[in-house]
Amino acid sequence: MNLISFISLYKWYAVGFYLAFISVMSLIITVYDKIAAKKWDQYRIPEATLFTLSALGGSVVMLVTMLMIRHKTRHKRFMIGIPVIIAMQVALIAVLIYLF
Repeated sequence: MNLISFISLYKWYAVGFYLAFISVMSLIITVYDKIAAKKWDQYRIPEATLFTLSALGGSVVMLVTMLMIRHKTRHKRFMIGIPVIIAMQVALIAVLIYLF
């Protein structure tokens, strides 16, 4: 294995590790916010933080988690916003695949 293929292989491992990490963080923070909504109103996660995690790559996990635990499902901002973020991420991936 030459150096370029070695670097290319580990670049994909790094991307996979990042997406796994951000997905787990999105899951934990979404579940925490659901629990906080029921018990401690002052310890809630700001909506901007949830959208930021979604935009950074945790959008699919966040949407599935929200639907499974019925958190923020009445908020149009989330039920429209997160699928829009997913669509933009899919479009970005398609462009990157096309270019490279």
